[in-house]
Amino acid sequence: MSDEPRDCESILAHSASAIRPLIRSQVNHLPAHIRHITGMHFGWWTDDRIHLDRPAEGKALRPALALLACQAVGGDPEQARLAAVAVELIHNASLLHDDIIDHDPVRRHRPALWAAKGIPAAILAGDALFFAAVQALTEAPRAEHTIPILLESVQQLIEGEYLDTLLETGTDVSEDRALSVAAGKTAELLACACALGATAGGADAERVGHLRAFGRHLGIAFQCVDDLLGIWGDEQITGKPALSDLRRRKVSLPVASAMAGHTPQGDALRALYRGNTPPSEQECRHAAELIEQSGARVRTLQRALRHSADARERLALSRPAPVAAAELATLAEMISRRDH
Repeated sequence: MSDEPRDCESILAHSASAIRPLIRSQVNHLPAHIRHITGMHFGWWTDDRIHLDRPAEGKALRPALALLACQAVGGDPEQARLAAVAVELIHNASLLHDDIIDHDPVRRHRPALWAAKGIPAAILAGDALFFAAVQALTEAPRAEHTIPILLESVQQLIEGEYLDTLLETGTDVSEDRALSVAAGKTAELLACACALGATAGGADAERVGHLRAFGRHLGIAFQCVDDLLGIWGDEQITGKPALSDLRRRKVSLPVASAMAGHTPQGDALRALYRGNTPPSEQECRHAAELIEQSGARVRTLQRALRHSADARERLALSRPAPVAAAELATLAEMISRRDH
C-alpha cells in the first residue's frame, strides 16, 4: 500500500480490479444455466451469449471496506480478498431479490434479471449467489471465524427486507421501523464487510467490534442520504428522476419522519399514501413539500451527519493504521456528502 492515501475513485477502482477475477471464478463454478443468467445480471453477456465489453458491475464499495478494514488492523489485503468477494456476492444476491420485491424493472441502466428472464430465474440466481458467497469463505483464511459473521449478517439482511415489506404495505409505519429497515437492508452489509476484513486481518474482538460499528453507522448515513436523493436528487447524478420514491409511495426515512406524530403535514401525507391509484405529478410534488414543511428533510440530513460522525469516532477507537484510516474516512465522506 502507498504511503499516501488514495482518492475515492482510485480506492474503488483498485478494489473492483482486485475482486473481479474472483467474482468471475465463483460464478464460473455455478451450473451452466444458472451461470448464464447470473452473468446476465452482472452484465457480462446478453441472453444470446454475446459478451459485453464494458459491463456495469457496481462501485465495489463493500469490497473496498473489507480490504481497507483488513489493512487498518495491520493485515495484508490479500488475506481479505475472498471476504471482499463474499460480501459483494451477497450484495448482488440481495439486489436480485430486492428488484423482484420492489418491482423495479431496471438495474444499472439495463433490464433487471427478473424483467428479462422471469421471477423464478432471478430468485434462483440470487439463491445461487448467497451460497457462492459462503463457498468463497470456506476457501479463505480464518473461515471458522468469518463464516459465522457472514451468516448472521445475511439473517439480519433478510429481516430488514421483510420489515421493509411491512412498511410498504402500511402494516407498521413508524420512524423506528424505518430505521430498523435501514439498519438491516443497508447498514448490516457494510458492517459485515468491515467485520470480515478486520477478522481476516487477524484483529481481536474489540477492534473487529469497533470496525463493525463503523460500517453500521456508515450504512445508516448512506441510507439517509439515499432516501433524500430518492425525493430531491438530481437525475443526472442519481440516475433516477426526482420524486421517484414518492411515485412508488415508498416509506423512506424522511417519509416516516414526516408521518411521525399527528402534525397537519403528517396527516396530509398519510392521506396521500393511502391512495389506491398511482399518484399524479402534482401529488408527488405536494408530498415533497409536506415532508419539507414538517422538518423531516432537515432531520434526515442531520441524522446522516450524526451517524457519519459516530462512524469516524468508532474508526478512531479501532486504532487503525494511518493510511487505511485515511482511506476509510475518504469513503465515509463520499457516502455522507453525496449531493443531497
